[in-house]
Amino acid sequence: MIILGLTGGVASGKSFAGGLLAERGAVVLDADRHAHAVLGERAVLEALVERWGDSILAEDGALRRSEVAKQVFGDSPEAIAERRFLEGLVHPRVRERLKAELANAAQRGVAVAVLDIPLLFEAGWADECDAVLFVETPLEIRRQRAAVRGWSAEELARREASQMPIEEKRAAADEIIPGDSETAAREAVERVWRTWATGEATG
Repeated sequence: MIILGLTGGVASGKSFAGGLLAERGAVVLDADRHAHAVLGERAVLEALVERWGDSILAEDGALRRSEVAKQVFGDSPEAIAERRFLEGLVHPRVRERLKAELANAAQRGVAVAVLDIPLLFEAGWADECDAVLFVETPLEIRRQRAAVRGWSAEELARREASQMPIEEKRAAADEIIPGDSETAAREAVERVWRTWATGEATG
């Protein structure tokens, strides 16, 4: 089974690129979906409340992700420390879920699996991929997309400050997929598919 890693900056269009790969038969594994599920686990919620207090919970007991974001995003020493705490709690659980999903895909005879993981490099997944795909989108377009999510330019910058610099991610990737043009993205995905999914490259 070929494993492709999919990453990029915040609001770069990773989900769209993943959808194009799925159209060609790939199975896309979404790390964010697993992370959201993990954040709803009782043991995790209890650990977060013990760390940050009841203010991170909504009236129905659900996690207020915006409050968690205030704790962990940014490049201050405090934000870095809180982010390390959250990652230590969440990443091992997400990894376990993704490993199980990969094993299941392999058992089912899936030919190509795509790991859609924003923190692909940071969480140590890149070494397990045959190739890493980086979705590249100009900052101004990503700011526009982030605004649709309700994030200011400052919030986008704060979130990206918590990740590996985009330039380093791009340089470490095997393939670049444009995230600002559907036509260019389709052409790039087709090229990637011919190169990696057909066995022409070994990674």
